[in-house]
Amino acid sequence: MKRISLGTTAVDVPNVVLGLMRIADKSDDEVRALVSAARDHGIDFFDHADIYGRDLHGCERRFAEAMRLTPAQRAGITIQTKAGIVREGPYFDFSYDHLIASVEGSLRALDTDYIDILLLHRPDALVEPDEVARAFDELAAAGKVRAFGVSNHTPRQIDLLKASLRQPLVANQIQLSITHSPTIAQGVAANMADFAQSITIDGGGIVDYCRLHSITVQAWSPFQGGFFTGVFLGSDDYPELNAVIDRLAREYDVPTIAIATAWITRHPAQMQVVLGTTTPARVAGAALGSDIPLTRAQWYELFRAAGHTVP
Repeated sequence: MKRISLGTTAVDVPNVVLGLMRIADKSDDEVRALVSAARDHGIDFFDHADIYGRDLHGCERRFAEAMRLTPAQRAGITIQTKAGIVREGPYFDFSYDHLIASVEGSLRALDTDYIDILLLHRPDALVEPDEVARAFDELAAAGKVRAFGVSNHTPRQIDLLKASLRQPLVANQIQLSITHSPTIAQGVAANMADFAQSITIDGGGIVDYCRLHSITVQAWSPFQGGFFTGVFLGSDDYPELNAVIDRLAREYDVPTIAIATAWITRHPAQMQVVLGTTTPARVAGAALGSDIPLTRAQWYELFRAAGHTVP
């Protein structure tokens, strides 16, 4: 498992992460088997959010109940969670009161004294950066949160927050896969007239911005064709892409899911792939893509086969 530094920190993390948004109905044994498969393949980083589960903090609570971590075991893993979505609205809330209450709820549910990384979960159009800064200052001073980041934020939204924050933003979790990669595809087609791929839709190039500012990009839904439209692996909607993936899987002697992972981890931005599966075998297979050395020719072949244009 390849490991990277998280943002500007010296924190050493794997470039493949286990997301736990789907464990609400899993038994203790199923949760432990999933986490064990991850640990066996070098994944010691676990991604949560307060809204995951049927009830608020449901998946965080399910994780803690199943794992019952000792202090030493807790110290050996990285726990990331998110705050800011009010799903009953639905709306977003980055107010001081909401962020503090959410973190306190996560700490109780996870049965831990601290959260390693807290992400702001989707942008709040009504954000008051000074309120976010006040919450972050209090959480950091109390030792309740060790690092901070965002999710699904544009470069300008990050700049707005940074103008008030004392803490660095170490991560930005965005949707990214071979087929859903506008943050990369736009740059490849830059300056092409009358061509949709060349249109900037994310406020100025999220991936490039994060590289310039040492913010780790975390790719969620790495196997989704679009916005929860189904996975592209094995899908009849992507015959050319799957033909290339199948061939490369044979060449590298890995499952196809490893090639889909490798397309992201091969990028020099040093990204993390956030897995959403609850199947231990798929976790193991995806982990094998952590450090597959795809060549430039192979990376671009996958890119083209996914439907993107290379001028």
